[in-house]
Amino acid sequence: MSAETAAAQTAPFPLRSVRTQAPIMLVSLAHGSTHWVVATFYLLLPSLSRGLGLDYTETGFLVTSLFIGSIIANLPSGILVDLTGRRIGIQIVSLLLCTVSLAALGIVTGFAALCACLGLLGVANVMWHPAAISWLSLACIACAVALGVFLVRGDSDASMPRRPSAKAYWSGLAQLLRDPAQWSFFLMAGCRTLTQTGLLAFLPLYLSHDLGLSPFAMGLAMMALQLGGLVATPFAGILSDRIGRRPIVLAGMGSTTIVVIALTFVRNPMIYVACVSILGFFMYATRPVIQSWQMDRSPPQLVASMTSAMFTVQALMSATAPLVGGLLADRFGLISVFYFLAASVLAANFLCLAIPKTEHGE
Repeated sequence: MSAETAAAQTAPFPLRSVRTQAPIMLVSLAHGSTHWVVATFYLLLPSLSRGLGLDYTETGFLVTSLFIGSIIANLPSGILVDLTGRRIGIQIVSLLLCTVSLAALGIVTGFAALCACLGLLGVANVMWHPAAISWLSLACIACAVALGVFLVRGDSDASMPRRPSAKAYWSGLAQLLRDPAQWSFFLMAGCRTLTQTGLLAFLPLYLSHDLGLSPFAMGLAMMALQLGGLVATPFAGILSDRIGRRPIVLAGMGSTTIVVIALTFVRNPMIYVACVSILGFFMYATRPVIQSWQMDRSPPQLVASMTSAMFTVQALMSATAPLVGGLLADRFGLISVFYFLAASVLAANFLCLAIPKTEHGE
């Protein structure tokens, strides 16, 4: 039994109270809004491509602009959280920037200005995660006390992990970043996210351009993708707490590989949408498990920074997916992109197997 599972089983009853759960619900809703704005952009992508007369490579660069912003903000935001402890303030700034950047998409004209807005959206979106994830990785018993009063006390709550000295912080961070096993983990997460990014970018284009679905039908298909993840995520989290992170990640990514390849053979729109929902079930199930696995592997005082490092690698690799996919689509057709993405998630499976076990057996 892992330490996390034992802590969950001995968590006090107040953890289930409204006073304790309210902050968790607020963080969850705010987190959802950061994904809402990005999802809106992906739904607009086919219209933007047609309206601006872009080829697939140029369309892919719009998505890459989003991830350039993520790359710029990823590691600095995690370092800022660990060194200042201002988790709530950083989350508020993230939400405000999301609002501004999404509103600007409807105002600006020209390809360069559009790319700049998407870069800002990438900055805003990625700023949220290190602050929120490091906050939610308190021990379960500490959560019962800390989350109940956190919004009143603010970021200086004594139950938060003690901030290290600058020397200890940089020394610990450098040691972790030199660990080859850590980089195997980062690359695994990066390959999975590369696949997810490529699907979010090119699936709407394929549904609209090749299958000829209306914007409403395309929206339903993308909703099916998210609903599949909505169903799978809680089950994957609970199961990973019971049997470990690695089996869930392997099962999810292996199934994702199979479904992505299967999609290349489906032409009936109704069957395609059904397959997309199955894809969402497996693809999104692994995301929170990988994040939890990363927190399991990181010292408490470096959780935000290691989360940022993981997201930086993910953003760097994800930034290549739209460009490579665009080049493939322009030369060989959109269907070739799905073979590329299947190969990426297959590589993630092998990298997962290469990650050595920890003292918790992960």
